[in-house]
Amino acid sequence: MKLQNLNEVPSQDVTMEGSSGCQVKWLVGQPEGAPNFAMRQFEVAPGGFTPKHSHPYEHEVYVQEGQGVVIDGDQERPLGPGDVVYVAPNDIHQFRNAGPTPLKFLCIVPHVPKDTPVTLVPECEAVGK
Repeated sequence: MKLQNLNEVPSQDVTMEGSSGCQVKWLVGQPEGAPNFAMRQFEVAPGGFTPKHSHPYEHEVYVQEGQGVVIDGDQERPLGPGDVVYVAPNDIHQFRNAGPTPLKFLCIVPHVPKDTPVTLVPECEAVGK
């Protein structure tokens, strides 16, 4: 068993092409002995966004704080504390902060090989700018 406070986990900048103002905390994963899934917390600054992308695996998201939108293909859907999002494999998606405070959410993903493709949507660099 691992017990750790969120505040003890260091943040890392998200450097993936098409992202802006994002940080991630890796809360639970393979280094802790988790055999199947990783739990991460993302923090998106006001005006920030994750890349608009897709990948061949699912993930689940729980919004903790802030206001935002999730892009589901070409549709914007509002997000707020307590909202839960299921992103199916190969769904095009993006998370954007639409409020004046950080947007924080937990994201659960299965362990995937490091060479698993992530497909950026061509307009992702222009989105949110």
